[in-house]
Amino acid sequence: MKLKSAIAVIFLVFLAFGCKKPSNEVIFHKSHETKKQDAPFSDAVESNGFLFLSGQLGMDHGTRTLVEGGIEAETRQCIENIKAVLEHHQSSLDKVVKCTVVLKSMDDFAVFNKIYKEYFPNKPARTTFAASGLALNANIEIDVIASK
Repeated sequence: MKLKSAIAVIFLVFLAFGCKKPSNEVIFHKSHETKKQDAPFSDAVESNGFLFLSGQLGMDHGTRTLVEGGIEAETRQCIENIKAVLEHHQSSLDKVVKCTVVLKSMDDFAVFNKIYKEYFPNKPARTTFAASGLALNANIEIDVIASK
């Protein structure tokens, strides 16, 4: 009988302290980039322990222009921008669970993929496609979902 009581107490403690119910609160975060705070979208939205990031371009946020060097340079800058947003919200690239990648041309797929593998060795789920036009005539845009 003592064993059953002990198991019941452990179970109640686990329920009370070890098993948090996810918050249904949705937080629309302002951009950490001062020049982007008036944008009509959030850089990150937080819900149920996940961060949903808006698409990032290969833009140097200091100059507000695309980096030079084509798909390779833009891909690196794009992922560095994602990394900065995640770090600002206490997350990181290794917590990314889903990526959506939009390329200007599927001809850039191999170069993009080579760089992508450097940053995402965990292999998050991914969708990649090409579109006829991206903002600022960019070569790539990536958005991610990451756990917090």
